[in-house]
Amino acid sequence: MTTSLRLVDRGAWLSVNGTRKLGVSNLWRVTETEFCSCDVTDFLAEGFTEIGVDAASVQARLSGRCIQCGTEGTTEWMTLGRIVERDERAFLPVDNDAVQALSQRSSNDEPDD
Repeated sequence: MTTSLRLVDRGAWLSVNGTRKLGVSNLWRVTETEFCSCDVTDFLAEGFTEIGVDAASVQARLSGRCIQCGTEGTTEWMTLGRIVERDERAFLPVDNDAVQALSQRSSNDEPDD
């Protein structure tokens, strides 16, 4: 069964199978990132710029800012959640309170030159 992933409302929402599942304005705590020099980046998402799937993981690049140092820009690929249960293809988001390490590349990244 196919799962439909779309960005709606100009990148303000991630839609899974026609239902809004995850909106911007969330605070994402990330580490091992080149986004800014903070040990743990407190990233305030202002918009989804790209979405993709790596195995069952739903990933995205987000635009926004670090609320600690003020750096603005777009993140590397971040895991937003997973597609689970083969019959229903439900979306299970990651825990926003957890710190996510971004050091691993996604299959969605462009190959090195």
